[in-house]
Amino acid sequence: MLETMNEVKVLRDPIHGYIHVRLNVVWECINSAPMQRLKRIRQLGGAFQVYHTAEHSRFSHSLGVYEITRRMVEEIQDLRQGLSEEEKVTVMLAGLLHDLGHGPFSHAFESVTMTHHEQMTRRIILEPSEVHDALVRCDPSLPEKVASVIDHTHPNPVLSQMISGQLDADRMDYLLRDAYFTGTKYGEFDLERILRTLRVRQGKLVVKESGMHSVEDYIMARYHMYWQVYFHPVSRSFEAMLTSLFCRLKQMARQDHPDLKRLPFLIPFLSDGPVSVQDHFLMDEPACNYGFNCLRMSEDPIASDLAGRLLDRRLFQDEALSEKGQRERLRCLLMEQGWDPEYYLLSDEVRQRPYQPYQGMENSMAWVLMETGEIRELSQASEIVEALVQGQSRNDQRLYYPRQLQRY
Repeated sequence: MLETMNEVKVLRDPIHGYIHVRLNVVWECINSAPMQRLKRIRQLGGAFQVYHTAEHSRFSHSLGVYEITRRMVEEIQDLRQGLSEEEKVTVMLAGLLHDLGHGPFSHAFESVTMTHHEQMTRRIILEPSEVHDALVRCDPSLPEKVASVIDHTHPNPVLSQMISGQLDADRMDYLLRDAYFTGTKYGEFDLERILRTLRVRQGKLVVKESGMHSVEDYIMARYHMYWQVYFHPVSRSFEAMLTSLFCRLKQMARQDHPDLKRLPFLIPFLSDGPVSVQDHFLMDEPACNYGFNCLRMSEDPIASDLAGRLLDRRLFQDEALSEKGQRERLRCLLMEQGWDPEYYLLSDEVRQRPYQPYQGMENSMAWVLMETGEIRELSQASEIVEALVQGQSRNDQRLYYPRQLQRY
């Protein structure tokens, strides 16, 4: 049963001014243990090693996505009139809960568990948890409906487009929020103008032609944020070292190393088996950092060294992978100087286009409602975006190794 509270709850937010909550089910989910855990997960993974104020959490981002989604269903006429009350509640909850499955240091931990956070998010919503119970109290079918928006199987595709499309609440919030907390300007764009020009046509979320220039700014904001913040080499060094440490811990677990007995919360993440929702709940960044502190005193020299490096920001240096034989030369140098290249020579490659539509994948496309009434895919309506699509994708390959390595 859908219940509203006696008065609207408001939460201060530096990006949106206020977060507005009037539904009991939303308030219960916000106060649930799985949501509160997101306060202990940084939004930007290892970026705090570069931008010292990038300490904001997945919790604040999730509230921001909820708020943009709430504004969409209440302020955009096509959504306000075209969606049922059930669909509005479902999509607002999907916005709020979409990141529940993140592990410590956000996306970096996915390389440790080899599990996408969306899969764990779905499990938290559908399996017994405080979030699941809150949804069921409102409507027994609500968990499945919310999960279907997140995994793009809901019968109304507009709901998924609002949460995870090209013009979605998720990207809109994290660009503005991440720019604010990193102290950069790259991610800024005109959110108000985009919201004012959003419409629904032919089952698609579209933007009016008059709002297209704001969308172009939004696309470029994404491009610059990826290369200046999300793909920063120092952040990638931290995340590569995190992966390397867990590779070592998995090796230690296979050998039943006694040091791991002091860290039982790590054990479920050191095998190839599935991780339970409860084990996932216990794993957050304070737990990781406690584990790293304990590992400083490990009898295993590699685990001890990598853990200390992560805690004290003694990160690996990087160099662009640009010539044949470069990796092998570094590997030989490391071995000569007593470093195990399996853990001390790390590689990473990132590539990105600011906008790349894929035919047949509705959520990968942005749509423009032309003044003539025609609906065009964004790159067919914007010369700027068309140039971006036709240009080469940018990629960056780097090698990481200890700064102490002596180069001859």
